[in-house]
Amino acid sequence: MEVVHPAADRYLDKADKPDRLMSKEDFAHMFDLYHKRVYKYICYRIHHHYAAEDLCSQVFETVICKYDRYSPEKAAFEVWLFAIVRNVVTDYYRTQKKRALFSLDALRDLVMSKHSPEEQAIRDDNHRELFKALSKLREKERHLVAMKFGAGLKNAEIAELLGISESNAGVVLHRSLKKLQKTLEAGGVNYE
Repeated sequence: MEVVHPAADRYLDKADKPDRLMSKEDFAHMFDLYHKRVYKYICYRIHHHYAAEDLCSQVFETVICKYDRYSPEKAAFEVWLFAIVRNVVTDYYRTQKKRALFSLDALRDLVMSKHSPEEQAIRDDNHRELFKALSKLREKERHLVAMKFGAGLKNAEIAELLGISESNAGVVLHRSLKKLQKTLEAGGVNYE
Protein backbone atom coordinates (compact mmCIF):
# COMPACT_ATOMS: atom_id res chain seq x y z
CA MET A 1 0.00 0.00 0.00
CA GLU A 2 1.51 3.31 -1.09
CA VAL A 3 1.42 5.97 1.60
CA VAL A 4 1.81 9.45 0.14
CA HIS A 5 0.61 12.77 1.44
CA PRO A 6 -2.47 13.71 -0.67
CA ALA A 7 -1.08 17.15 -1.52
CA ALA A 8 2.06 15.53 -2.91
CA ASP A 9 0.17 14.05 -5.87
CA ARG A 10 0.56 17.19 -7.95
CA TYR A 11 4.33 16.81 -8.22
CA LEU A 12 4.65 13.07 -7.90
CA ASP A 13 2.74 12.12 -11.03
CA LYS A 14 4.99 13.47 -13.75
CA ALA A 15 4.69 10.53 -16.15
CA ASP A 16 3.08 12.78 -18.79
CA LYS A 17 6.10 15.16 -18.82
CA PRO A 18 9.00 13.91 -20.90
CA ASP A 19 11.64 16.01 -19.10
CA ARG A 20 10.38 15.16 -15.60
CA LEU A 21 11.98 18.25 -14.10
CA MET A 22 10.67 19.51 -10.79
CA SER A 23 9.40 23.09 -10.94
CA LYS A 24 10.31 25.65 -8.29
CA GLU A 25 6.76 25.55 -6.96
CA ASP A 26 6.76 21.75 -6.80
CA PHE A 27 10.11 21.75 -5.01
CA ALA A 28 8.91 24.36 -2.51
CA HIS A 29 5.80 22.31 -1.81
CA MET A 30 7.77 19.08 -1.44
CA PHE A 31 10.32 20.83 0.79
CA ASP A 32 7.54 22.13 3.05
CA LEU A 33 6.07 18.63 3.34
CA TYR A 34 9.27 16.75 4.14
CA HIS A 35 11.97 19.10 5.44
CA LYS A 36 11.12 18.79 9.13
CA ARG A 37 10.92 14.99 9.03
CA VAL A 38 14.15 14.65 7.05
CA TYR A 39 15.98 17.03 9.39
CA LYS A 40 14.71 15.23 12.51
CA TYR A 41 15.75 11.85 11.13
CA ILE A 42 19.25 13.13 10.36
CA CYS A 43 19.59 14.80 13.77
CA TYR A 44 18.45 11.61 15.44
CA ARG A 45 21.08 9.63 13.56
CA ILE A 46 24.12 11.92 13.83
CA HIS A 47 23.49 13.99 17.01
CA HIS A 48 25.02 17.15 15.53
CA HIS A 49 22.78 20.10 14.67
CA TYR A 50 24.96 21.96 12.16
CA ALA A 51 26.08 18.86 10.32
CA ALA A 52 22.41 17.79 10.16
CA GLU A 53 21.53 21.08 8.47
CA ASP A 54 24.27 20.52 5.89
CA LEU A 55 23.18 16.94 5.25
CA CYS A 56 19.55 18.01 4.96
CA SER A 57 20.55 20.50 2.27
CA GLN A 58 22.52 17.76 0.54
CA VAL A 59 19.43 15.51 0.56
CA PHE A 60 17.23 18.10 -1.13
CA GLU A 61 19.96 18.93 -3.64
CA THR A 62 20.11 15.23 -4.51
CA VAL A 63 16.32 15.15 -4.89
CA ILE A 64 16.53 17.98 -7.42
CA CYS A 65 19.41 16.38 -9.32
CA LYS A 66 17.94 12.88 -9.40
CA TYR A 67 14.24 13.62 -9.66
CA ASP A 68 14.20 12.56 -13.31
CA ARG A 69 15.18 9.05 -12.13
CA TYR A 70 12.28 8.74 -9.68
CA SER A 71 9.71 6.17 -10.79
CA PRO A 72 6.33 6.00 -9.01
CA GLU A 73 5.97 2.43 -10.29
CA LYS A 74 9.02 1.31 -8.28
CA ALA A 75 8.30 3.02 -4.94
CA ALA A 76 6.33 5.76 -3.26
CA PHE A 77 7.97 9.17 -3.32
CA GLU A 78 8.48 9.14 0.43
CA VAL A 79 10.28 5.79 0.24
CA TRP A 80 12.54 7.10 -2.54
CA LEU A 81 13.24 10.28 -0.54
CA PHE A 82 14.14 8.43 2.66
CA ALA A 83 16.38 6.06 0.72
CA ILE A 84 18.32 9.16 -0.32
CA VAL A 85 18.35 10.38 3.30
CA ARG A 86 19.62 7.03 4.55
CA ASN A 87 22.38 7.00 1.90
CA VAL A 88 23.45 10.55 2.80
CA VAL A 89 23.72 9.60 6.49
CA THR A 90 25.65 6.43 5.61
CA ASP A 91 28.07 8.46 3.47
CA TYR A 92 28.46 10.95 6.32
CA TYR A 93 29.49 8.18 8.71
CA ARG A 94 31.96 6.81 6.17
CA THR A 95 33.68 10.18 5.89
CA GLN A 96 33.60 10.76 9.67
CA LYS A 97 35.25 7.47 10.63
CA LYS A 98 38.68 9.10 10.61
CA ARG A 99 37.65 12.48 12.03
CA ALA A 100 36.67 13.44 15.55
CA LEU A 101 34.04 16.19 15.78
CA PHE A 102 33.85 18.79 18.50
CA SER A 103 30.25 19.87 18.97
CA LEU A 104 29.88 23.64 19.23
CA ASP A 105 26.15 23.00 19.79
CA ALA A 106 26.89 21.40 23.14
CA LEU A 107 29.13 24.30 24.19
CA ARG A 108 26.60 26.91 23.06
CA ASP A 109 23.78 25.10 24.85
CA LEU A 110 25.86 24.88 28.01
CA VAL A 111 26.70 28.59 27.99
CA MET A 112 23.29 29.87 26.86
CA SER A 113 21.09 27.35 28.65
CA LYS A 114 17.97 28.49 30.49
CA HIS A 115 18.35 25.52 32.83
CA SER A 116 20.36 25.57 36.01
CA PRO A 117 23.80 23.97 35.76
CA GLU A 118 22.55 21.01 37.80
CA GLU A 119 19.52 20.48 35.53
CA GLN A 120 21.72 20.81 32.45
CA ALA A 121 24.23 18.27 33.81
CA ILE A 122 21.45 15.75 34.52
CA ARG A 123 19.93 16.31 31.08
CA ASP A 124 23.29 15.95 29.35
CA ASP A 125 24.02 12.76 31.29
CA ASN A 126 20.64 11.32 30.28
CA HIS A 127 21.19 12.23 26.62
CA ARG A 128 24.69 10.77 26.72
CA GLU A 129 23.30 7.56 28.21
CA LEU A 130 20.55 7.40 25.58
CA PHE A 131 23.03 7.86 22.72
CA LYS A 132 25.35 5.29 24.31
CA ALA A 133 22.41 2.85 24.54
CA LEU A 134 21.45 3.58 20.93
CA SER A 135 25.00 2.82 19.82
CA LYS A 136 24.66 -0.69 21.29
CA LEU A 137 21.81 -1.49 18.90
CA ARG A 138 22.49 -3.09 15.54
CA GLU A 139 22.57 -0.76 12.53
CA LYS A 140 19.14 -1.95 11.33
CA GLU A 141 17.66 -1.33 14.78
CA ARG A 142 19.13 2.19 14.96
CA HIS A 143 17.70 2.95 11.50
CA LEU A 144 14.27 1.75 12.57
CA VAL A 145 14.29 3.82 15.77
CA ALA A 146 15.48 6.90 13.87
CA MET A 147 12.86 6.44 11.14
CA LYS A 148 10.09 5.96 13.68
CA PHE A 149 10.97 8.69 16.18
CA GLY A 150 13.28 10.98 14.23
CA ALA A 151 11.44 11.08 10.90
CA GLY A 152 8.00 10.19 12.26
CA LEU A 153 7.44 7.45 9.69
CA LYS A 154 4.73 4.84 10.15
CA ASN A 155 5.61 1.15 10.37
CA ALA A 156 4.22 0.59 6.85
CA GLU A 157 6.48 3.31 5.44
CA ILE A 158 9.50 1.94 7.30
CA ALA A 159 8.74 -1.56 6.04
CA GLU A 160 8.52 -0.40 2.44
CA LEU A 161 11.72 1.61 2.75
CA LEU A 162 13.68 -1.32 4.20
CA GLY A 163 12.03 -4.01 2.07
CA ILE A 164 10.60 -5.93 5.03
CA SER A 165 7.07 -6.72 6.14
CA GLU A 166 5.16 -4.25 8.27
CA SER A 167 4.84 -6.79 11.08
CA ASN A 168 8.60 -7.43 10.95
CA ALA A 169 9.24 -3.68 11.25
CA GLY A 170 6.91 -3.52 14.26
CA VAL A 171 8.51 -6.51 15.95
CA VAL A 172 12.08 -5.28 15.40
CA LEU A 173 11.10 -1.81 16.61
CA HIS A 174 9.44 -3.23 19.73
CA ARG A 175 12.46 -5.41 20.53
CA SER A 176 14.82 -2.49 19.90
CA LEU A 177 12.92 -0.31 22.34
CA LYS A 178 13.00 -3.10 24.93
CA LYS A 179 16.78 -3.39 24.46
CA LEU A 180 17.13 0.37 24.88
CA GLN A 181 15.03 0.34 28.03
CA LYS A 182 17.01 -2.57 29.47
CA THR A 183 20.35 -0.90 28.67
CA LEU A 184 19.24 2.40 30.18
CA GLU A 185 17.90 0.76 33.32
CA ALA A 186 21.12 -1.22 33.72
CA GLY A 187 22.98 2.09 33.59
CA GLY A 188 20.75 3.59 36.26
CA VAL A 189 18.66 5.76 33.92
CA ASN A 190 14.91 5.42 34.23
CA TYR A 191 13.06 6.70 31.15
CA GLU A 192 9.32 6.38 31.38
